[in-house]
Amino acid sequence: MAKNVRDGFRVAVGLIEARLLLKKLKPDIIFIKGGFVGVPVGLAAAWCKIPFITHDSDAVPGLANRIIGRWAKVHAVALPKEVYSYPPDKTTTVGVPVQGYFKRVDDKLKRQYRRELKLDKYKEIIFVTGGGQGAKKLNSMVSDSVSTWLKRYEDLVVIHVAGRTHEKQIADDYAKALPPSNVARVLVKGYVEDLYRYSGAADLVIARAGATNIAEFAVQAKACIIVPNPLLTGGHQLKNAEILEKSGAVKVVKEPKTGAGELIAATIELLDNATERERLEQNIYSFAKPDSARQLSELIRRNAQK
Repeated sequence: MAKNVRDGFRVAVGLIEARLLLKKLKPDIIFIKGGFVGVPVGLAAAWCKIPFITHDSDAVPGLANRIIGRWAKVHAVALPKEVYSYPPDKTTTVGVPVQGYFKRVDDKLKRQYRRELKLDKYKEIIFVTGGGQGAKKLNSMVSDSVSTWLKRYEDLVVIHVAGRTHEKQIADDYAKALPPSNVARVLVKGYVEDLYRYSGAADLVIARAGATNIAEFAVQAKACIIVPNPLLTGGHQLKNAEILEKSGAVKVVKEPKTGAGELIAATIELLDNATERERLEQNIYSFAKPDSARQLSELIRRNAQK
């Protein structure tokens, strides 16, 4: 009860402050990406009759955008607009803006990335990322799988971006679990600035179902195994993964209670079947919006007050 009162008070104060600021700035239009701070701004914009556009990166709109959505002039969304409960005539698919480094990867570009990373001697490359902070459960699943992968594929290297806080522990685990000859075939990174180069060099990407990563790998046309985090608020990663899986764009593996059998099997299935990887690459590219930033900026400009 006390928390609800405090939250209500914060919204009321934020609404008043946002209205005063909008009266001062007199913007032609407002862009709201979501988050708690967007609620008082959206409400104040509706109060002042200033148009605003919301943007949702995930298949499940965030709570803030759901609260203020009824007053939005346009809902910009990442996935096909049929996925969302917004009014279709007010909803436009623009994707998720990604860095310009991400582009469709053909065989020539993949070979270039491998040379740049000094990995061109390997026949197969798996790239794993759990996001900037890493993902403990995903790290564990991959650690339990690597030994099997390396035994099956003699020319395989695994690039495992474990997150800065997990890097040392994961590297130590591999050093203890693998024979010395195989340790060199697992490259553990805490974080990589040039993620596009590592994912572009890979035959197969294993990742969470975060909207930005999915958008990046879609632009690159990368075959992906997606392991959604089932615990995040709203279940948005589960929904992201579900939409892509139904379209045949990714292979989805759920977090197991124990072991990593499903991840091992899915990885072997895709590494052994180039045709299936190509199918995933083509299907995920159908979701790609390489010019998302331009589309979004043009949408904002078109809907600004004259």
